[in-house]
Amino acid sequence: MEPLSGIDITGRILWQFWPVWISLIVLFALSMRFKRRLGLYGKLFDSPIGMIGFALVMFWIFTGIYASFDLIMTHLPLSQISGLKNKGPGSPLPSPDPGQYQWYLLGGDNLARDVFSRMVKGSSIVIGIAPLATLFAFMVGITMGLPAGYYGGRLDVFLSFMANLILAFPVILLFFLLVTPEIVAAGVPNYMATVLFCFPIIFATVLLNSRYHSQPSVRTPLMSAVLVVLIWIYLSAISTDGYLVRTEGLKIPLLPNAIDLFNIAGGTLVVFVSVVFVNSPTVYRIVRGLTMDIKTRDYVAAAQTRGEGPWYIMLWEILPNARGPLIVDFCLRIGYTTILLGTLGFFGLGLPPESPDWGSTINDARKLLSIYLHPALPPALALLSLVLGLNLLADGLREESLKD
Repeated sequence: MEPLSGIDITGRILWQFWPVWISLIVLFALSMRFKRRLGLYGKLFDSPIGMIGFALVMFWIFTGIYASFDLIMTHLPLSQISGLKNKGPGSPLPSPDPGQYQWYLLGGDNLARDVFSRMVKGSSIVIGIAPLATLFAFMVGITMGLPAGYYGGRLDVFLSFMANLILAFPVILLFFLLVTPEIVAAGVPNYMATVLFCFPIIFATVLLNSRYHSQPSVRTPLMSAVLVVLIWIYLSAISTDGYLVRTEGLKIPLLPNAIDLFNIAGGTLVVFVSVVFVNSPTVYRIVRGLTMDIKTRDYVAAAQTRGEGPWYIMLWEILPNARGPLIVDFCLRIGYTTILLGTLGFFGLGLPPESPDWGSTINDARKLLSIYLHPALPPALALLSLVLGLNLLADGLREESLKD
């Protein structure tokens, strides 16, 4: 069987992404149709830069989702086929089995694995960690930044000191410290997850209580249902195989496997916790500054005159009016997190070495970069395009939010 030409490779790659193209067409068609009813998101489609960034971001989000269901990959990301080590793009399989895809579209890496499939699968890892970890960091930062900016005084001084203490460390060095084997073996990331993962529960509790404090018949059953679900998810997130910590010298059982919703791999949990811990102080400082500014506005004084509680004012008066800068920073911070994940993978820290995440793939390929370019270029370009899309999306959101 002959190798594929450049045109054939391009055509086949475009065809493999057919679920993504259909999803993008449907998403853009519906968004353009109802954009006047969709607030800031709808206004995004009036900005060409924002639309380009949104398209790039959604392309990789849909790719990550469909890669989780094996709808785009041509081969398993860890499968090795003899004879295809470091082979170029379009190389045919020596003797394909019936029904097996017959080519390595972007060639093989130094372990004879399909570069295209690893790039696609890597998107699901990045998309699964970066946005969710950034969201958790925002919940931590918002939960602490609102009262610090609103109340001020000793609470503000203490929280600001703790935030500045963390920010005093260079980010990449702090990451390296948190993911070193000795720290991981001591169970430090698990203890950190136990504390940091509490913040979504605290945030949801305060949010619902402040909103429905005058309607106990609605508040009590709603909060009870939400708390049961959140605590169940929380216990599942911090436990690994039913244990909070499982080292040679210490075992702390937490949740029976029968009701454990999911198991987060040890390396993924370490990276996730590290991202939340590093990003939270910066988010805290942004929220604190916005709160100190907005709390002087007339509508906040009007809410205080009506007798509204402090948390109601913080969550339902101040926070919605700070959404523009926070949404922009959220998009930018996902980009920073994506770069950090790639950096950690490049240095072989955090995720397992065989992981198809883009940083690990680039690290594996760099050793033969002077001879073979094709294993390193696809994940590098994928990382570049996702970060570029997030930056363009943030620019578009900033442009439209300033028009409000």
